[in-house]
Amino acid sequence: MSGHKDIWVVIEHSDGRVKPVSLEAVHAARQLSSKSGGQVKAVYLGSQSGDGVKVVARAGVNQVLLIVDSELDTYTSSRYLAALVGCMGDSPPSAILLPATNHGKELAPALASSLGSGLATDCIGLDYSESSGIKVERPVYAGKALSYMEFLGPVPVIITLRPNAFRSDPIADYKEAPIIEHSPAWTEHSRLLHLKEIVKGGGTLDITEARIVVSGGLGMQGPENFHLLEELAGVLGAAVGASRPVVDNGWRDYSNQVGQTGRTVGPDLYIACGISGAVQHLAGMSSSKCIVAINKDPHAPIFEVADYGIVGDALEILPILTREFKNALRT
Repeated sequence: MSGHKDIWVVIEHSDGRVKPVSLEAVHAARQLSSKSGGQVKAVYLGSQSGDGVKVVARAGVNQVLLIVDSELDTYTSSRYLAALVGCMGDSPPSAILLPATNHGKELAPALASSLGSGLATDCIGLDYSESSGIKVERPVYAGKALSYMEFLGPVPVIITLRPNAFRSDPIADYKEAPIIEHSPAWTEHSRLLHLKEIVKGGGTLDITEARIVVSGGLGMQGPENFHLLEELAGVLGAAVGASRPVVDNGWRDYSNQVGQTGRTVGPDLYIACGISGAVQHLAGMSSSKCIVAINKDPHAPIFEVADYGIVGDALEILPILTREFKNALRT
C-alpha cells in the first residue's frame, strides 16, 4: 500500500464532551501507528474549542485538526462528509478510523463511496505490515467466525471500530498536541440538508457503548417491571437492554434490543434477567467479558454461556441485587 501513513480519527462528542468510544479509537490508532510509522491526527468537528478539544489533545495524538463551523455543532452526515473530504487536500491519510456508533455507521460508507476507498466495519482487531499494509479483524456470521481482511485499493481506507474492543490508555501523562484550526469550504451539495431539531434525543447511555448492560426478557412479565432493571442500571451506571420478544411486544424501544437483529454489545458485565438465551440473542452479547444470568428455568440456554448463574425469579432477585450493590458501592 502506498500513500501517506498518517491515521485520522474522527472524534464523536456531545455537549462539548468527548465520547469514550472516540478515545478507544485514538488508542487503536496509536497502536497501529507504532507499526506503520505514521502520525495520529484527531479530527474534531464543531464551533466550540472547549474542554472536549483539550481532552483529545491530551489523549496521545500528534495533532488535533479542529474543523470550525457552527454548522458542525450538530451531526449531519452530509456536512461532516463535506468537511472531512474538503480538508484532506493532496495528502490523504492512510486510514480514517471511526467508532462503530450510529453516526460512524452512517458516515463511514459515505466517506468510502465519496473517496473510492475500501471499507471495513465493526472491526475488533487492527494490524500493519510493510508488505500488505493495514489488516483488520472483524466478526462475521453473528460472531460465529472471524474474518481477516487486507485493503487493496487507494488510501485512505475507512474503518469502523466496535465499541469496547479497543480500550484507551490513561491520558494524563501525554503531552498536549498542537491544535490546528481549519474552516470548511461548503459546496452546494453539502447545504442540501439542514437539521432543524431532534424530537427524541439519546438522553440515556447507548447500549453499544456501555461498559455494563442490564437486559430483560419475557421473564420480566411486563413493561411495568422494567423499572427494576432501570434502578439496578442507575446504581451501576449501566445501560438497559432487552431481548427481541420484549421489543416485539412493545415493552421497550428497538434501540434497546440486543441480538442478531438488534444491537451487538461487548461490555465488561452483562446481566441477563429473565432471558432464556435463544441463539439470536446470544449472537448479540456473547462477546461480553462477564455474563450473569438470572432465570427461573435451570435448563435455560443462557446458563451455558454465563459465567455466573442465579436460578430464581428476576422480579424477586433484582431488588436484592440493587440493594446489595448500593451498599457495596457506598464503602
